[in-house]
Amino acid sequence: MRLSARVIVPMFLAVLIAAGLLTFLWLQLHATARDLRGQATPLTTAAAGTDASAGNIFMDEADKALLSLRQGDLLALSGDWAEAQKEYEASVKAGGGIAALKKLVTAQLQRRDLDGARDTIDLLRREGARSEDLLLLDVLVALRSDRQDEAASLLQEAGDSPQKHYGALLLAVIQGNHDAAKTEIQAVIGGWEPVLRTYARTLQGAYDEFLLFPDSPDSHLLTLLSRALAQVQECELALPLLARAVREQDDYRDAWIVQGFCQLTTERSAEALTSLERAYALDPEKPETQYFLGRAYAAQQDHRNAITFLEYALQNGFQPERDVRRAIALEAQAAGDTSLAYHQYRALATGSGSDLASVQDFVSLALQIDKEEDAYAAAQEAVRQWPNAGKAYAILGDAAAATGKVDEARTSYEKALQLDATLDDVKEKLVNLGTASSED
Repeated sequence: MRLSARVIVPMFLAVLIAAGLLTFLWLQLHATARDLRGQATPLTTAAAGTDASAGNIFMDEADKALLSLRQGDLLALSGDWAEAQKEYEASVKAGGGIAALKKLVTAQLQRRDLDGARDTIDLLRREGARSEDLLLLDVLVALRSDRQDEAASLLQEAGDSPQKHYGALLLAVIQGNHDAAKTEIQAVIGGWEPVLRTYARTLQGAYDEFLLFPDSPDSHLLTLLSRALAQVQECELALPLLARAVREQDDYRDAWIVQGFCQLTTERSAEALTSLERAYALDPEKPETQYFLGRAYAAQQDHRNAITFLEYALQNGFQPERDVRRAIALEAQAAGDTSLAYHQYRALATGSGSDLASVQDFVSLALQIDKEEDAYAAAQEAVRQWPNAGKAYAILGDAAAATGKVDEARTSYEKALQLDATLDDVKEKLVNLGTASSED
């Protein structure tokens, strides 16, 4: 039988998941910046007053590491863990140190690359990561490997810490020991680790919400806990709970949605498609179902069906709107529908919340389809909006070069490099621009 409306997991699943991830990313970005600044201080201090260029070289590398971390975080927020992992690997290579390695192992765990995760954990040990953090990572690997006894043994032997309590919390949740889980939640909330405190409160929220409906079936609690696990990046641990939930109640729409989301996140696109099609059959009007179903078709390279369901989600008010527009644009490009892609990228580049990445995507496509003046106008606006961003001047340089404004292109590229010396592609474009001019 179907649950009443007041029992169904709250609407806007995607927004809730994004909110949880945004909190995580905000905390992690601050920690990352602190770590990188700490690493930079000795070298830049030594360089001051002696060799400024040496200090600048170091800061360039630190900036590259931090930039890659931020790019990885944005990709992780959109669910693209494969590309996020590449950015985290780039950050490690640029000297991001422990902060970058911790992000890398997170991506590897999300992608079920347990061998890679073990290797990264070994690197963290050699780099001198905190023993508490290493404990939690070892426990997570054990839990994802379905070795609960090993996880329990690791926790039993460890000293007291928020990481130990959080690992015990996850173990209790997946074992269905809810009294123990609630005890561990309080221990984590009372601890000193801010990210884990946020995660514990998210899991506490699932228990608190379930208490509002004391007559709800067990499948409701399982789904609430699974949603919370998804918010704290533990989809792999949520999937067995969701399998139980849908076995107990086959027409539980939101359980199918969360299961589909977690299957997408862990790169099980075929299984995700099955789950989300079931959710869609139960309720074809829910925009979250339409969006994730479109994402599942996209993962299967079925671009036309992906576009169809993503457009449904857009029409029905899916939030954040920018996420669905970007997904439509990517699928339209893959399907060869440049007109649809152009209109979506234009909306992203000119609408509320526009960013330089969206402007660059729009300008790049506009130049490809012979809309150079549109590209040039958008690039000029980007420079007005972000006058201190080297990337904005790089985009203007591209548009100016495409419209025959060679002097403006050269000036824009030079300004871009003055603001951001790490733009290696701009250096190459500037050289090529000079070569082309000399040939003319």
